[in-house]
Amino acid sequence: MMKTKLIYSFLTLSVIFMLSGCEKKYQRPDEYKIDLFKGENQENHAYVMSEDEAYDESVIVLGTSNIKLVDSSAGRGNTIFIYKIDSSEILKSEKDSLLSFPMEIIATQRLKIKKNPQDSLYVFLQKLKGYRFIAAEKNIKYQWLKNAPVYPLPSANNQEK
Repeated sequence: MMKTKLIYSFLTLSVIFMLSGCEKKYQRPDEYKIDLFKGENQENHAYVMSEDEAYDESVIVLGTSNIKLVDSSAGRGNTIFIYKIDSSEILKSEKDSLLSFPMEIIATQRLKIKKNPQDSLYVFLQKLKGYRFIAAEKNIKYQWLKNAPVYPLPSANNQEK
């Protein structure tokens, strides 16, 4: 009787040992890995246009050193920034339109404007899309071109060098 109990316990332990040793986890090999979005921009890296792309996409391009942040709004909906341009030189205009200064524009991002008053920069604008209540109240017709960079204008000093 003792031998049979010993045999049964030995068999039970050996079956448990064999079952635990046969466990295999599935591991997917890297050779089947396919990147479906290989050419796309990476997450958390915003796309910024080149100067030429922004110039081509813009309806109006201004060169100014007189731009300042007037107002910003955060809360419901998108964050917007309202900039005021006191005076400017028109570098590109699709329609030979007259612009009256000072004028205000809307931007969906905070522009990184240098503090030096002698530095002029390009202002890439497109027709205002949306924001009809703000546009009617403040008489705003243009907005900053999305993904356009803040480029400084080449100054006369830089061209001579």
